[in-house]
Amino acid sequence: MRLFRLIPLYMALALGANAALAADVESLKPLRDGTLKRLILHKEPKPHELVEFQLEDDGGTATLANYNGKYVLVNFWATWCAPCRKEMPQIAELQEEFGGDKFEVVTLATGRNSAAGIKKFFEENGINNLPRHQDAGSAVAREFGVIALPITVILDPNGDEIARLIGDAEWNSDSAKAIIAALVGAES
Repeated sequence: MRLFRLIPLYMALALGANAALAADVESLKPLRDGTLKRLILHKEPKPHELVEFQLEDDGGTATLANYNGKYVLVNFWATWCAPCRKEMPQIAELQEEFGGDKFEVVTLATGRNSAAGIKKFFEENGINNLPRHQDAGSAVAREFGVIALPITVILDPNGDEIARLIGDAEWNSDSAKAIIAALVGAES
């Protein structure tokens, strides 16, 4: 009986948390500048089904739920994608500056990308701080409605999508860094 009396309290807390997150996302709008003006900020967090992807070299699998508890920038890319080649070092810079307990970059090579090709791509671009995960069957990409590459989504600490950018962007710009700083600061 006591449990039933507490349900409205839990519901109110959960709804309040979503409203607070929506307000926080709204405060990011003025930070968008340059190529980040194309960053779509969702009014409500968008949940996604958990779909497995292959971890870089060990052949194991994971889902994006493995990153719950922090903001996650998920970059869908491919070795043959010219804009991906341009922006990947910039995304690595974000990971270098903000990666830790509150923020993580997850790269998912989508479609036909060999492990050797991915490794070569990272070596040629001087990237050594990002994961080389694969979404070989594009199952995660389909779940996220990826229609072209690159596409980058930002997940909140609950694993729900709060923002999306279609195409490449200057992820090492002052605008991108201000957006990530505002997000991780919101979790303090």
